[in-house]
Amino acid sequence: MTALTLAFSPCPNDTFIFHALLHKLIDTGDYSFSASIDDVEALNTAAFARRFQVTKLSTGAYLRLRDHYELLDSGAAMGFGCGPLVVSAKGHSLSSASRIAVPGANTTALLLMKSWNPGLKNLVEERFDRILPGIKAGKYDAGLVIHEGRFIYRDYDCVQVADLGAWWENETGCPIPLGCIALRKGPDTAPHRENIERLIRESVIRARAHPEESRAFIRGHAPGASDEIIDAHIKLYVNDFSVSIGEAGRKAFKVLEERCKESL
Repeated sequence: MTALTLAFSPCPNDTFIFHALLHKLIDTGDYSFSASIDDVEALNTAAFARRFQVTKLSTGAYLRLRDHYELLDSGAAMGFGCGPLVVSAKGHSLSSASRIAVPGANTTALLLMKSWNPGLKNLVEERFDRILPGIKAGKYDAGLVIHEGRFIYRDYDCVQVADLGAWWENETGCPIPLGCIALRKGPDTAPHRENIERLIRESVIRARAHPEESRAFIRGHAPGASDEIIDAHIKLYVNDFSVSIGEAGRKAFKVLEERCKESL
């Protein structure tokens, strides 16, 4: 038996993708996975210590860790119309003085925002699910929202300033590579790469074919999220690129690296 450590976020797209793998709804053969679930920026930080063999990473973190992790073809979060948003409190005009909450130094969202407007400097790192409450409470003037934040920011009296996904698509014509699954390089993992990719791919395919199977697992890691938000989240972030990033996906990673190399 080959036992591997696996880390991913509690967001509905990740729990949806990995449910079948962890619950053996697909044939995992001689492989078993010990799962750790945490905020994606916490996973980014853990990857710098090479903690997990298979892990979800923000693309921004992956690009900084290519000497130690390699990109897997399956399990990615990327596509069109799914980028992070810059939002602000109603009535606030975004400027270089604005106090902006961002979801982590290694997130793809921050990499994109710096490319979109390098003049924004007053940045405060905050856990992604505390950004909108922080704006509503007056702690921040604006925020960089990811995950389900794009669906609920109006509930916190915020207005959209910029859709960084739309900006990226207009600039490049590429899908936006938000996150990926990466494999730690080394003799303990190298012989298993193809099998790991295949198992993740089969888990995605199973999840899309039987979406009801994973709902309890997803809810358990997304307390308070309505079925409508869960469904919208999965629809937006789980797509054909999650099955295989393909040539278009690999190109998107290269374009992001080239355009944002000064921030890496």
